[in-house]
Amino acid sequence: MELDIEALYRKYNAMVFRRCKHILHNEALALEAMQDVFVKLVENRQRLNENAPSSLLYTMATNHCLNMIRNNRRRVSAEVPMDETSDMPSLDQIASLDDPQDQIANQSVLDRLFRHHPDSTRLIAVLHYHDGMTLEEVAETIGMSVSGVRKRLRHLRESLKTLQGVDS
Repeated sequence: MELDIEALYRKYNAMVFRRCKHILHNEALALEAMQDVFVKLVENRQRLNENAPSSLLYTMATNHCLNMIRNNRRRVSAEVPMDETSDMPSLDQIASLDDPQDQIANQSVLDRLFRHHPDSTRLIAVLHYHDGMTLEEVAETIGMSVSGVRKRLRHLRESLKTLQGVDS
């Protein structure tokens, strides 16, 4: 059964926009990202079904915004030299950064960290560390068990410790 994109847009566009704005901190970029999410929905409507459309759209919006940030920071990081002598922050510290300069400086750390993990682990980390969701909420949103989410986060923290040991 094909998705009714127009009905989904009417019902969920505000939710998708809020999610994009929360991640991007920019209304114009959030509007563009929201439109991109619904374009992707149109492009893939044959393959998708209407089970849990809000979760699907929430996840699509999160992934799309994270990709926008990652792609933008790759361009910016080439222009902004990093101070390799500074200590690397923890995942909690990285997630709570509000200053754009600090965010740019730590993007290299995140790129190296997530390079060895599935994309879903990045989503789990954003939902838990940035959005403040509990492990149970993350598990429900992602469609995993709580122990699976906990294990992914533990591996992520271990990878960060290893990365810190290599860079020290």
